[in-house]
Amino acid sequence: MSTEEDSTIVAKRNKTPIVVALICAVLLLVSFVIVRKILPPADFSGPATGTTIVKINKGDSLAVIANTLKTRGVISSVDRLVGLCSAQPRCNKIQPGSYKLGTKIPTKLALAELFDATYKVYDGLLIREGLRSAEIINLLSEKTGISAADFRKIIQQPKQLGLPNWAGGDIEGFLFPATYDIPTNATALEVLLQLVGTANREYKSAGLIDHAKALHLTPQQLLTIASIIQAESHPRDFNKVARVILNRLTAPMRLQMDSTVAYGLNRKQVILSTADLAKDTPYNTYIHDGLPPGPINSPGIAAVEAASNPVAGNWLYFITVDLDTQETKFTDSYPQFLQYKDDFLSFCSSHLGSC
Repeated sequence: MSTEEDSTIVAKRNKTPIVVALICAVLLLVSFVIVRKILPPADFSGPATGTTIVKINKGDSLAVIANTLKTRGVISSVDRLVGLCSAQPRCNKIQPGSYKLGTKIPTKLALAELFDATYKVYDGLLIREGLRSAEIINLLSEKTGISAADFRKIIQQPKQLGLPNWAGGDIEGFLFPATYDIPTNATALEVLLQLVGTANREYKSAGLIDHAKALHLTPQQLLTIASIIQAESHPRDFNKVARVILNRLTAPMRLQMDSTVAYGLNRKQVILSTADLAKDTPYNTYIHDGLPPGPINSPGIAAVEAASNPVAGNWLYFITVDLDTQETKFTDSYPQFLQYKDDFLSFCSSHLGSC
């Protein structure tokens, strides 16, 4: 055998382990892929990394529920949950509705939370900006099934609600407008604590106390101004209405805000009669100097921020002249204001029922 042939044989022998290694690597990779397809991914070990709202619809099969949980990041495997449920007949009785569940939690824990009524929530309970406490109580009662009387009973003992000292025990302005996920077994107190707690956090985040101090107001006065702004104007004019209120307080002039008078009369009309404006309540800013005793609704954070940061200007009067477009005109001249008022009355006469 020639030296060249010997070299070829040696080269082939040297390549053999490499080829075998490559084949083994490919086989291992294929095996890994096959195993991954056959076996479910590892279960999450917990604890929860956060929370998410999972909605289960009426008629959803167990497989659909499991897929929803996986898609929402609650569990790692559909098959694992289906497998666990094969030994738990009650899995077939999971109630439709919305659940607030932990994310990336063990499958057994996810099932336990689905079976626990405390994780079921009234999802998307919306409290709109500018609603009065009485309106919010009625809405909460309607959505939760808890009687309005139960809510009112708690409000009459405000110390348990976590209101700040400067609120003076007044719940108005502290049922914060937002969308809430409320447990279906929550009590009236727990629901109110959720709303008041949100208000406390939002007002702290907005720096309400510090802004009030900078404007030489109490926090309650600043919140009261925010509530008037919310009731009287469109968001695009919030900062200008805030300036009108502060200018009147500084002048000094009476605020003469119809929204405060209506609140004192427990009414919501846009236009009030001369007799209405003459009725003496603590909230009648046509009769009494300064701000009313407290907020007249629950303002949104935009109104709070506008009250805290009023735009510069010398306006003393404003009026919304078109209720469809919410066009509002501002002036420091009373004769000019009267002209704007005629514009508003003209709008009302051509839009019967709007005013």
